[in-house]
Amino acid sequence: MSPKITIAVQSYKNIEMLRLCLSAVEKNTRHSDVEVIVADAATSYETEVFMREEFPNFHFLSHKENVGFVALVNACLKESKGEYIFILNPDTVLEEKTVPQLEAYMDANTDIAMCGPAQKNFHGKREITRFNFYHPLTILYRRTFLKKLPFAKKHLSRFMLMDKVGVSEPYAAPWIMGSAMFVRRSDYEKIGPMDRRFFMYMEDVDWCRRFWERGLRVYYHPTIELFHYYGKGSAKKTFPGGAFFNKLTWIHISSAIKYFTKYAFVATPKMPQDSKNI
Repeated sequence: MSPKITIAVQSYKNIEMLRLCLSAVEKNTRHSDVEVIVADAATSYETEVFMREEFPNFHFLSHKENVGFVALVNACLKESKGEYIFILNPDTVLEEKTVPQLEAYMDANTDIAMCGPAQKNFHGKREITRFNFYHPLTILYRRTFLKKLPFAKKHLSRFMLMDKVGVSEPYAAPWIMGSAMFVRRSDYEKIGPMDRRFFMYMEDVDWCRRFWERGLRVYYHPTIELFHYYGKGSAKKTFPGGAFFNKLTWIHISSAIKYFTKYAFVATPKMPQDSKNI
């Protein structure tokens, strides 16, 4: 019999963070109908031993090379059997109620295809993990001194859905961050896996956009929570400083170019009529 939920964790060279993540998964899904799949890139011998000795009941998918985030997610999706698939970064930590609450919400709202929980840092401060769709100017404004100018501030406020801050009810979001996505299998199967042209970055934007373009709703739930150690590796400094030479910055920019080229620089997809309140 298939499990109700597949928890899919993607990892890369961070055993201690992965241990913290999987320990929370094990502890907080003990009484749930759950399977756990861990897909790891550039797997070391130490990681193989760690998984075999500490989490022998979890399904471990190792890759010799650094195949990228998208390939790891897709490997998990391919192996998953759950009615729901909970995609998680290894730097997330579940709370006791996270999975039961997401399961209950999706069970009760069958018109929603994907839901993102609220994510907070280890000081309890909420991160912004749901956004409007990118415009080409968005990246320019976020990564340069222009972010301080009034017109850029207004643009970025719309991008970060600042008018939704403080809203306590679940609401439609153009896209949610890929660090925590709770997805209905039947809807994922209509859309297919993440686009392999993205090594990392923009794959979550693209996937959510594909859901919306098929009339499948993506929601954010502000009262269901988990912890997330949010490193912001590609945005430690802004141009023209250190970020110009930051490898992750250039991966992000490269992915953005692929994204905008894919959609012929059309910033906003067609959305269902009842989602216009986004």
